[in-house]
Amino acid sequence: MKRRPVVAIVGRPNVGKSTLFNRLTRTRRALVHDLPGVTRDRIVGEASFPGGDAVILIDTGGLLMEDEDHFIPLIRSQVEEAIKSSDAVVFVTDGCAGPIPEDFELARRLRFLGVPVVLVVNKADHRDVELQAQEFHALGLGTPVLVSAEHGTGIAELWEALEPFLPDMTADEDDGEDEDAGEQEHEIRIALIGRPNVGKSSLLNRLVGQPRVLVSEIPGTTRDAVDVLLQRDGKRFRFVDTAGIRRRGKTDRGPEVLSVVMARQAIKRAHICCVLVDAADGIARQDAHIAGYAWEAGRAIALIVNKWDLAKDRATWRDRLLDQVSQQLKFIRHAPIVFVSALTGSGVKRIFPVVLDLHRGYRLQVTTSEINDVLKEAWQGNPPPGGGGREAKLFYATQIKTAPPSFVLFTNLTGPVHFSYERYLENTLRNRFELAGVPIRVIIRGRGSRG
Repeated sequence: MKRRPVVAIVGRPNVGKSTLFNRLTRTRRALVHDLPGVTRDRIVGEASFPGGDAVILIDTGGLLMEDEDHFIPLIRSQVEEAIKSSDAVVFVTDGCAGPIPEDFELARRLRFLGVPVVLVVNKADHRDVELQAQEFHALGLGTPVLVSAEHGTGIAELWEALEPFLPDMTADEDDGEDEDAGEQEHEIRIALIGRPNVGKSSLLNRLVGQPRVLVSEIPGTTRDAVDVLLQRDGKRFRFVDTAGIRRRGKTDRGPEVLSVVMARQAIKRAHICCVLVDAADGIARQDAHIAGYAWEAGRAIALIVNKWDLAKDRATWRDRLLDQVSQQLKFIRHAPIVFVSALTGSGVKRIFPVVLDLHRGYRLQVTTSEINDVLKEAWQGNPPPGGGGREAKLFYATQIKTAPPSFVLFTNLTGPVHFSYERYLENTLRNRFELAGVPIRVIIRGRGSRG
């Protein structure tokens, strides 16, 4: 199987690392903003080498050697972990600013770590940058490659400069490409979503058993959506840590707004959303909004009650939380609930069987005969009003898709059915096929209906 090379993109804040990452991966996975220090965690993506081979890219937070704020030491540890795991490093500098003392300090640090480095001078589309590029030789990292991450110039030259430092990508032990495609198809994607400071990043670190993402008591620490792949019991889990989602009126302009957009995109990429709530706070109104985003997007849901170690009278707290779920989260009151402590690890292992069960239901495929047996029994036991004095008839039903399970019923009805009857049929299917926490789509078609 091919071993895909790993390349880390490093540099001080606001030199265009995330723009270059997005350009190379042809995605918008990394947050891009004019404000320095937007990226804090390691963002992992895949890029295609000009020859067609895949390269793993790691975008990192802006690296500074001085502890100017609370996050600098945390970001530095993330960057150095990325460097140590890489075959080569792309060191991005700002061609408009020229080499500054922070660049010299970072160059010295990279030489100390002994990793192969390709020096990139970004913003080559700006005037006089090509003339100033000669000054970057003073960093002692060889001839710089001029690129414009924003406009895509110089990218071919960057790949050419990287190639000598990467493992032989033509070496194949077996047909690894097909295996990778199969693994991606069968992986289970889980988004960790919730309000700020409910413990999403702490939970992800506990799940993977290492400090993969930044954790701080300061709300809003996570900005990007960070993917982490985990193998467990022969299954591939892709957990995505997301930024805390505040109420719209509480969200500042700038990076925080973009972070919420990234979190909403992570929901769309996921099969399952774990909605984290704070055991001490109980179910807040914003928790219902966040769960609603996932449910409306057609994603399976588990409710994760974190900070359970703070509960003194657990029986009382549990009863209170269950009552709040039934009142404020009626649309997912059937979803599984897991009580955990990301701090101590208590209950965290129970998340895996819950996720597997949700994924089974999310991908459920039922035979047409079984669907007809279940729905005809429900229909005959409680038929909807037929309209015009006629008896409402169900001709047949069939499943039209999975993820989430969706069904269409063909009837003699001439008008729309009340949403409460659709809910009745959804609950019938949910109970029959054990689909707690899984959204179900029921479409009722009458005579003359289209689409």
